[in-house]
Order: sequence, then structure tokens, then C-alpha cells
Amino acid sequence: MEQPVEILPPGPPAPLLVVDGANVVGSVPDGWWRDRRGAAERLRDALVPVAADGLPELPGPLAVVLVVEGAARGVEGVPGVRVVSAPGSGDDRIVELVAAEAAAAPGRRLLVVTADRGLRARVTALGAEPLGPRTVRGGAGGPGGSGRRGRAD
Repeated sequence: MEQPVEILPPGPPAPLLVVDGANVVGSVPDGWWRDRRGAAERLRDALVPVAADGLPELPGPLAVVLVVEGAARGVEGVPGVRVVSAPGSGDDRIVELVAAEAAAAPGRRLLVVTADRGLRARVTALGAEPLGPRTVRGGAGGPGGSGRRGRAD
């Protein structure tokens, strides 16, 4: 007779990192305005290793959601990075996502990457931790760098 297989309860969900695509793309004047969709796709691709490896002060894996709006709507997700197209305001969609996740998974660590002070205040009120764009853009404050947290880089 076979022994029943013990099924262990799943561990806590991976931290959720929500990225304000327009704000992060706009944080570096590299000509992104000439090709907003392409800039969003490059950011999405740069987030793949963040999803797998995490951030300097937050080991992976992370659940990563990139919120896009305007001309970047319709960018497809890739393994490791879910892309959500905001039908209107990207900020409003981010707040909706954070609120829904806070209600569905109390205690899950929620982080939002943006330099937008208004958005940072709105998601902090919901229990999320704000991170500056450099956290995911690379450079001194990006992955592998100092990982400055909670600052509007």
C-alpha cells in the first residue's frame, strides 16, 4: 500500500514589486519620448533579472508587475515580468493593484518603484514601500549598487 504524500503548505508569497513604467522610463533623459513603447519594452526586459535575483536588500525571486500607460499600452509581458496596461491613469491602476493585493494577501511585502511623490504617498497609505527609479534602472543605486530605498532617486 502506498504511503500518502505529505503536502506542505506553500510558503509566503514572493514580495510584489510594482513598477511605474512611465515614471521610471522618464527618469532618464535618453530619448525615450521618441519611442515610448520601445522604452517600456527595454525596461520590461531589464526587470527580468530583478524578478529572478531580487534587489540588493531584497533577495529574489520577486513577483514583478510593470504598469504602462499611453503609447506604451499593449506591451506584452515576458516570463518573470507581468505587464499591465492602464486604461487611463497609470498611477490609479498602480493604486488599484496595491490595494487589491493588500486585501488578498495581508502581510505580503509590497513595493512600488516610482519617484512620483503623490503616488508614493497613496501606496504608502496602503502599506506598500516606495522605492526610487534607480533601484531598477542600474547605476550606483540600481541592482548590484547601493540599492537606495525609499528615496525619490
